[in-house]
Amino acid sequence: MSQNNTNNPKSTDSYPPHGQWTTGFMVCCLPCIPMGQVAEIVDKACFAAGLIFCILNPKCCGKLYAYSYRSKLRALFSLPEAPHSDFLAHCCCCLCAHTQEYRELKNRGIDPSLGWKGNVEKWKSEGVAMPPIVAPSMTR
Repeated sequence: MSQNNTNNPKSTDSYPPHGQWTTGFMVCCLPCIPMGQVAEIVDKACFAAGLIFCILNPKCCGKLYAYSYRSKLRALFSLPEAPHSDFLAHCCCCLCAHTQEYRELKNRGIDPSLGWKGNVEKWKSEGVAMPPIVAPSMTR
């Protein structure tokens, strides 16, 4: 009996195509957590971005800091800036933008709660090639 688990893809064919968001906006309560987790995946670095976001205050300066990570995420997957600009998405509904970015990574086979290194280890143990994260300027 085979198991069909969408959270455990076995090939890159199961990932959504570049150029489309796979999720809409949703509200969350602690914006620094998804912000930090998305930043860690996008930058392949540490969770410090969430702390910086909280220090800058999510209601004002934090929004200016956070929208740059949305731009980076869009660049990784060639996502459109429509229907709103990254800046507008974070200024008008920062909480919604964070959760959309978080779910976007989840829908593409990346678990933001594991961090970059945790995802790499998970993919290795499952025998899954890393999801195709290619910057648009790169060619083969």
